[in-house]
Amino acid sequence: MSLSVSPELLAQAQEGEVRDEEFIRCIQESLPYAWSVVEQTAEKLRANDVSYVVNEDVPPDEQAWGQLFRLVSSNAMREAVERKFGARLAFQNCCKVALFEPSAEAEFAEFTSVRAQILNQKPELLNC
Repeated sequence: MSLSVSPELLAQAQEGEVRDEEFIRCIQESLPYAWSVVEQTAEKLRANDVSYVVNEDVPPDEQAWGQLFRLVSSNAMREAVERKFGARLAFQNCCKVALFEPSAEAEFAEFTSVRAQILNQKPELLNC
C-alpha cells in the first residue's frame, strides 16, 4: 500500500473531493523520507533563487527507496507536491529528484530527455 489513509480521509474521499492539504498531510505521514527529499529540494530551490535543483542523495535503505519510488510514480501524489511547492517535479532513475520553476521549460525538457536518461546510466544503478 502506498499510503496509510486515515478513516477520516477515506470518508472524505468517499463523500467527494479531498483537499490538497489533507492529501499532503497523508503523504507526509505515510512517506516521511520521500517527503523530506522533496521538501529539502524545494527549500534549496527557493533559497538559492535558481530555476531548478537536482537532489542526488542516495536513499539510506530499501524502505526509503520504496517511499521515493511510490511518491514519484503516482500522478496524484506528484501533482499534489507540484501544487504545494509551485514547481514541476521530475525523477530520473534511482535517486535523481528535481524540482523546476514553471519557467524552466528548457531545463525540464533536458532533464527528462532520452539523452539525459541514457547519460545517467551507471552499472551500480542497474538493480536499484
